[in-house]
Amino acid sequence: MGIVLARIDDRLIHGQVMTSWLNYTGANRIIIVDEETANDTFLKMIVTSVAPANIRTEVFDIEGGAEILSNLGESDKVIVLVKSPSCYVELLKRGVALEKVNIGGMGAKEGRSKFYKNISASEEEKGWLKELIDNGVNVSIQIIAEDKSIDVSKLVS
Repeated sequence: MGIVLARIDDRLIHGQVMTSWLNYTGANRIIIVDEETANDTFLKMIVTSVAPANIRTEVFDIEGGAEILSNLGESDKVIVLVKSPSCYVELLKRGVALEKVNIGGMGAKEGRSKFYKNISASEEEKGWLKELIDNGVNVSIQIIAEDKSIDVSKLVS
């Protein structure tokens, strides 16, 4: 199967991901790719402990994430979680095949402006989203699986 959901979310794992997306995708594994979390034992423990016990949850830096995602098994149904679109640009450059990227949560913070409803992005982040789209990745905003998907290519052109 491989990657069943590639999602950008500042919060990584939280209630909406656990309930809506796990049920919708049938995922059996969560892979978080985030340099900060991968290099912080306490953060890593927190994010892996909030996932359901029956879902294998792992945290990698970019290099480790690219390696593991390029070598998934046939039975793997993986949700990939990152905090920034730059991570997916880097994974793409390292050979990870991405068809779709879902934006679930990019909140307001310094340097970001409102992008779509409650989604915010900096000019640099918009550039990374455009780079993903230019490389054939379908990028959409969809907070939970039941929501209508919004095509980001119409927002960054």
